[in-house]
Amino acid sequence: MKNKSINLQRTESLLLELIPEALSSLNDNRINSLIITEVDCKNGKYDAKVYFDGSDFDKAELKEIRISLRKANGILKSYILQSTSWYKCPNFTFLVDDMLEKRNKMEDLFSQISTKKDNKEEE
Repeated sequence: MKNKSINLQRTESLLLELIPEALSSLNDNRINSLIITEVDCKNGKYDAKVYFDGSDFDKAELKEIRISLRKANGILKSYILQSTSWYKCPNFTFLVDDMLEKRNKMEDLFSQISTKKDNKEEE
């Protein structure tokens, strides 16, 4: 993990709380219940990568969701500016968080290694 200032960490935490609130107020059923897993702000709060859980969607649905999120970017920014009274809101880039999927693959690999090791010990 990178060393980030306390103010930047506070900003990320606040955005992690506010973005789902803003999304839930939208009429698009595909994005108003998305699970936001992480927000990664760059120095100066000009850009923020917003990671969401896309494990329940196929590739075509994820493409549509990303397009909808890109279109809703202005609404999200105005919601956050009203909620925080900041003078500037970061530009959001929405990315699929695939860490859960990677973690599951790693666990599967470890279990395969474990069973192979147990089988060798039995022989």
